[in-house]
Amino acid sequence: MNRIEITELSNGIRIVSENIPYVKSFSLGFWFDVGSRDEIQKNNGISHFLEHMFFKGTEKRSAKRLSDDIESLGGYLNAFTSKEQTCFYGRGLEPHLEKTFSVLSDMIQNSVFKENEVKKEAQVVIDELYDIEDSPEELIFDKFETSIFSGNSLSYPIIGTEKNLQNFKRNDLIEFVKSNYGFNNFYIVASGAIDHKKLLKLADKYITKDLGITKKKRDTFKKETIKNSFVYKEIQQAHLIMGRTTYGYNSKRRTELSVLGQILGEGSSSRLFQSVRERNGIAYQINSFLNSFYDVSTFGIYYSTNDKNVEKAQNLILNELTKLKNKKVSDRELKRAKEYLKGSILMSLESTTNRMLRIAQSYIYFNKIKSVEETIEEINSVTKEKILELSNELFDESKFSKSIISSKNLLLHSAA
Repeated sequence: MNRIEITELSNGIRIVSENIPYVKSFSLGFWFDVGSRDEIQKNNGISHFLEHMFFKGTEKRSAKRLSDDIESLGGYLNAFTSKEQTCFYGRGLEPHLEKTFSVLSDMIQNSVFKENEVKKEAQVVIDELYDIEDSPEELIFDKFETSIFSGNSLSYPIIGTEKNLQNFKRNDLIEFVKSNYGFNNFYIVASGAIDHKKLLKLADKYITKDLGITKKKRDTFKKETIKNSFVYKEIQQAHLIMGRTTYGYNSKRRTELSVLGQILGEGSSSRLFQSVRERNGIAYQINSFLNSFYDVSTFGIYYSTNDKNVEKAQNLILNELTKLKNKKVSDRELKRAKEYLKGSILMSLESTTNRMLRIAQSYIYFNKIKSVEETIEEINSVTKEKILELSNELFDESKFSKSIISSKNLLLHSAA
């Protein structure tokens, strides 16, 4: 049986591990509860830029050696930045846990941020920004959240702006790390062939620098902005989002949102896919989405279609929303949505990396490890009545923000 253990060290670091006795590998994550939500306009993009710069060499290891030390043992090293967290993680076989731990520890404590590397990497991240600009299906989500979270730091894109990236200096990085990467928002999380006591010993051996305590405080999200945005691009298809803000991780109703999203537009058996794509053949991409943060989520519908079909697609979508507001879903449809959600969760747990991610986010957001059984119980408890109530609460088109990327100045208006 898998065993999860949690220890808080005297310096404030939380160490969480899950031992899986039947696997030979591990996933180890060093998490900081810091992301683009903790930035200001002037330094927007610095969390993601730092994620890159931590791989550019330490006092003891060059950038090449950081990856060689892991890859030469058949392991894997990577990182990601979100609006609320940054995670550096490694995967490897059981005998190589110490080496992986030492490399991650070295990166987060001893990175040198050489000025010439800062300039070089800025250009790499600007290229990444251009890639997003060239991908309307990615760019539209940034534009949508910039509009809907207007006035809150959640509106800042994770990648930042070209101007900021060009202007970052070594000292900016050092100061941001000092202010935001402290013991009190640092989590070491592992899943797989892991011995918890060994993790504690490794932390004692390799975490030797005083990272201090951060005093940052996030502004809670207070009020959604109902705002439309349009981006002109020479592209063949129009890309559109309509949606609004709703319950975040701190609400028990988020599970109801997941089930509703499944019914509405996730998977090829969903209502939107069947109506817009299968029966009418007017959109290749159409899905609902739920993008969650601690105190708020965005719930919306994304689709791409030919310019001349935009209005027809919108009316078909609004028709499906009206149906959900007017009539309870069937027992069969509700059961199918629940089974799909539960299946997705359970199948994802076959990966130690997914397990590590799930454990970390559960602990960071809820200060406890939500068991899979607890999550499944929450899904099972969603009723037809709750779906109807939530649909009526959410699907008020006058409260939707709408974003569009197109080569034509299309206006999304309210359907009669």
